[in-house]
Amino acid sequence: MAIILLLAACDGGQPRVPDHTQEAGPFPAADRPVAKISSPRWSTEEDRDRLNEAGEVMAKAGIKRGMTVADIGAGEGYYTIRAANRVGKTGRVLAEDIVADVRDALAVRVSRERLENVSVRLGTPNDPRLPDASFDRVLMVHMYHEIAQPYEFLWRLRPSLKHDGLVIVVDANRLTQNHGTPPALLKCEFAAVGYTQVARYDMPSAGGYLAAFRAEGPRPEPSAIKPCRVA
Repeated sequence: MAIILLLAACDGGQPRVPDHTQEAGPFPAADRPVAKISSPRWSTEEDRDRLNEAGEVMAKAGIKRGMTVADIGAGEGYYTIRAANRVGKTGRVLAEDIVADVRDALAVRVSRERLENVSVRLGTPNDPRLPDASFDRVLMVHMYHEIAQPYEFLWRLRPSLKHDGLVIVVDANRLTQNHGTPPALLKCEFAAVGYTQVARYDMPSAGGYLAAFRAEGPRPEPSAIKPCRVA
């Protein structure tokens, strides 16, 4: 019964998020392959902790106590659990995944570990369904290359950021069909939706690199978004 109540509280069926579907209009398709979702686990948590992956990523991302963080494509919750500890009782973490069974398993883990500052939500492939003006940081770790409609996804993500919020992407420097994203392509796709890259670091502990983006200026009309061309 406790698990059922947790799922109801965290996801709530229809989230209290504005429905932008009617105003969105058409979005361009990605001019590159999209990797298939292969697993909710990128590596074992023990191996990742031995490399201090989460610690290094969250330090570079500037995640601090009291912040509100979204973990997109949360999977089994590696970052969700560690971000919850980092932001502390005064902070919040929202873990999102598009696979219902994965979301449910993570909700069970959150309940078992008594993480009262974490909520869990089911998103959709094209929309993370996050509340507006809510997040200091949005984490997207080893999942960007699996987003089928990146321009629509990033467009719908923008309103969820606070005025100084950042989107943090961790990915491998390889082709998208090989479960990575070349940094130049990532920068171009974000720029097409009005984000500016403000930092990039090599992150061997996380199997690639970290890039940080800030939304600047007005959000473009969907029909005005120009897709990046892959050479």
